[in-house]
Amino acid sequence: MAGFNFEKNLEHQDQAVKSTIEVFDDLETINSQGINKKFINPFFDKDKNSKYVQNIGVIQEQNGIERRVNGKSNIIDIAMETGTGKTYTYTKTIFELNKRFGIFKFIVVVPTLAIKAGTIDFLKSDSSREHFKEQYGKTIKLHIVESKKNNKSIMPQAVNSFVKAGIFEKNKIQVLIINKGMINASTKDKVTKKQVLTLGKRYDNSLFDKYSVPFEALAATKPFMIIDEPHKFDKNDKAWKRLQKMKPQFIIRYGATFKENENLVYNLTAVDSFNRNLIKGVEGHITEFNEGKNAIVKFTNSDGKEAIFHLLENNKTKTFKIAKKESLEKVHPAMKDLLVEKLNKTKVVLSNGLELKKGDKLNPYSYAETLQETMIQKAIKHHFEIEKKYLSREVKIKPLTLFFIDNIEEYRNKDGYIKKAVENYIKAEVEQLLKKEKEGFYKKYLEKTLEDISQTHGGYFAVDKKETDEVIEKEVNEILHDKQAILNLDNPRRFIFSKWTLREGWDNPNIFQICKLRSSGSEISKLQEVGRGLRLPVNEYGNRVKDEQFYLNYFVDFTENDFVEKLVNEINEKSGTVSNEVIPEMLTEDMVKQLIEKYNFNDVNILLQKFIMEDKIIDFSRKFLDGGFDFIKQNYPLIFEGVNSNKVRKAIDKKKKITIRTDKYSELKDLWEKLNEKVVLEYKIQNENEFKKLFVDFLKNTDLVVEGAREKTEKVEFENEKAIVKEEIAIYGNEITPIPTMKYGDFLKQLASTLNINMKTIHECFITTNIDINKYLNQTTLRIFKQKFDNFLMYKAFNKFSIEYQKVKNTVHPTKFTHSNGKVKNEVNSSEIGVFYSDEKVPNNYLFDELFYDSELEKENIKINVSEVTVFTKIPKNSIKIPVAGGKSYSPDFAYIIHNKNGDKKLHFIVETKDTEKESIREEEKQKIKHAEKFFDNEIKIIFKTQFKNKNIVDLIKEITTKDN
Repeated sequence: MAGFNFEKNLEHQDQAVKSTIEVFDDLETINSQGINKKFINPFFDKDKNSKYVQNIGVIQEQNGIERRVNGKSNIIDIAMETGTGKTYTYTKTIFELNKRFGIFKFIVVVPTLAIKAGTIDFLKSDSSREHFKEQYGKTIKLHIVESKKNNKSIMPQAVNSFVKAGIFEKNKIQVLIINKGMINASTKDKVTKKQVLTLGKRYDNSLFDKYSVPFEALAATKPFMIIDEPHKFDKNDKAWKRLQKMKPQFIIRYGATFKENENLVYNLTAVDSFNRNLIKGVEGHITEFNEGKNAIVKFTNSDGKEAIFHLLENNKTKTFKIAKKESLEKVHPAMKDLLVEKLNKTKVVLSNGLELKKGDKLNPYSYAETLQETMIQKAIKHHFEIEKKYLSREVKIKPLTLFFIDNIEEYRNKDGYIKKAVENYIKAEVEQLLKKEKEGFYKKYLEKTLEDISQTHGGYFAVDKKETDEVIEKEVNEILHDKQAILNLDNPRRFIFSKWTLREGWDNPNIFQICKLRSSGSEISKLQEVGRGLRLPVNEYGNRVKDEQFYLNYFVDFTENDFVEKLVNEINEKSGTVSNEVIPEMLTEDMVKQLIEKYNFNDVNILLQKFIMEDKIIDFSRKFLDGGFDFIKQNYPLIFEGVNSNKVRKAIDKKKKITIRTDKYSELKDLWEKLNEKVVLEYKIQNENEFKKLFVDFLKNTDLVVEGAREKTEKVEFENEKAIVKEEIAIYGNEITPIPTMKYGDFLKQLASTLNINMKTIHECFITTNIDINKYLNQTTLRIFKQKFDNFLMYKAFNKFSIEYQKVKNTVHPTKFTHSNGKVKNEVNSSEIGVFYSDEKVPNNYLFDELFYDSELEKENIKINVSEVTVFTKIPKNSIKIPVAGGKSYSPDFAYIIHNKNGDKKLHFIVETKDTEKESIREEEKQKIKHAEKFFDNEIKIIFKTQFKNKNIVDLIKEITTKDN
């Protein structure tokens, strides 16, 4: 994996960017004057006219947000749920603000060092830089405020370089990044008593002979400020007050949680995120104890000398006082190895490092080794079930599992029981799988796992910052900073261990499981807990995988038996979804919005008039009259739907099934069996010379990226009263140091095997094209060649060479609809038919008795009853895969059996739905459609059509029946 590939036009991100940019439409801008004007942002005068207030109000109405505008505030809020790409969104907003209005200086403020590290990694990554450079022709120049000892009385370097950066650096956007701790830093380090870097101090040197205090120098640039995780910046805190000293023109806040919104212009709720498949669903796995072992220990109070604990067991409560260094065995015998290490009047710290605040609860048995081993075994077993599924695909997805633990020594120590348990269970699972696994990539991956079990896991803990062990350093670097490395298919590491250190600011898209071996110590947000693994996964090429239901598996013990319920409640409460048990006083804006969206009311005023005059359920102020809310619940139940029940569920919940109307299958049988025939795609290339020409053409049109160190920054200096740019080797650069890691012979052998090409042919093509292949001898190049050559074959099919489909097997059954004997099944998993559900009725000629769908276009197709259609069905996901040149595949969505009006002619009709306009489909989709048309051009006439958003299924059916007659 060379890097993550970012998608350009995800609707929810684009809408957030658009909503932010439109706040500034038609606002008057003032370009700075004077000697320092080239170092200062253009200035928006929001108070000059009413456009600022008007813009925000219009945007709120367009986005279904209650109109609340504070024209005096310079704060603009964007609410986006965890895992939906806040960092990407505000980075794109930075580029758009620069493109539209010339804003080129931004200050990004983050609450923690972890979030700071994650943000820097994102902004510095080659993938991110190239992605935005391709769109905007510019890159971000980072100025990072670091916490360093500062014996010299000079202005902090990051502040200096940021303030002095000018508009003459035409291809750069200046971004200063700072964490909350640095904003609050005092002038002296409490331990060493030495001067440290602080933004409020007056330094001896000054910028532009005027600004000697960093806050004042930054304020002079008229910056735009972006705040990540705004709930961490309370307006009563000193951090917020110090932020104001930078005098930002506007403060744009991005978060999943707000203590209080201000000028909210975009709101992507948790419900929206789950239901629109923007993030993974969540599946909870709960480990319970044997009967009699369900107990709770609660820390209730402390006088600074003794801590008071309550034990609740067998419906009885007992109180205990525990002094410092005293064992908690006094409270419960299962806690004999646990001591009170530290305590004050508000908290206690236990000997295992766990910090408890008043009201926090523990289960004494959750510290028993047997429970941990049970949970470890379950999580590892389930991991390999997922792994086999996703690593056996054509395009592979590597899943990861994250364990939260408290006892670091038992993981880090050679003979620690956590480490031993983990490695024993991994070894056992792999050996078991190898007994059944046939030849192929996954077998080799498992064999590599057995070579060194210790390489399959790694940990990151706060104490690792002081660690010098090279092995641990590599683990930490992979986990914290190199997501690509840990997702590399050559890397056997797939289990990560931490002690709640990996919280906000860290995630990996391929976390498919989180196993919580220890209590988190307090009632933190459940969404916060699962947030580390909510992002949609990426495949082996770094591409985000969507249009498919993925789940984050979350393992907890019995003390969180209500984990799933709490998570659902939090999602719905946070998203403003009304609970059926709560009776609100009035018809809210959100209810009105839901009524319009889900029941197709066109006019708000007509709707309100109906409720007031006809139904008499509300008064003119929208307050509910007696029985009014019950009327809404009974007649408009869809507006109370929260997160779909299939999105967050317990692992023991029965998977939802959908019933097949078996009496209708006989009509579909011939077409279904034809679609399920096993075929291979043949490339019609005349001889080796013809293929050689093709491969040479590929090499000549393929740019290879060298894997190596690329370091350079640009620094502004002044000579003869003129600003110049000097380059110095630092973070980025144009100089490339190649890192070949393979011998040419080994590289050639592996490439030939990967591409299924003769070694001699590849060698001759390298010579013909004069490629200096010695620069590129590494695993990354092999993967790049594979990805690009597959795409080349797909795009060049039909114009550079021809293809044919050949049948390879006579057996058809079993299929998604049939058993191995050909008999039709009674039901299938609903998730294979669609991720969304509607309780609307389906036509009698539909194969299933319920409505599951993946897009609004599909939903409309299913609901429409066409008289000529004898039977039709949604085709289960991935059940019909049409091979496409380059090793990819294409899957149609619907199958129809159509009779003409006389009933004497039968048509087989296959449809691929695209919930988009025809003009907007990517070139890749066009190529796949060409392959599908070729596939269906066979001896049994099957008509294939692609349905776009602007085409009704009835019209398509009419077209083919008219043409056939």
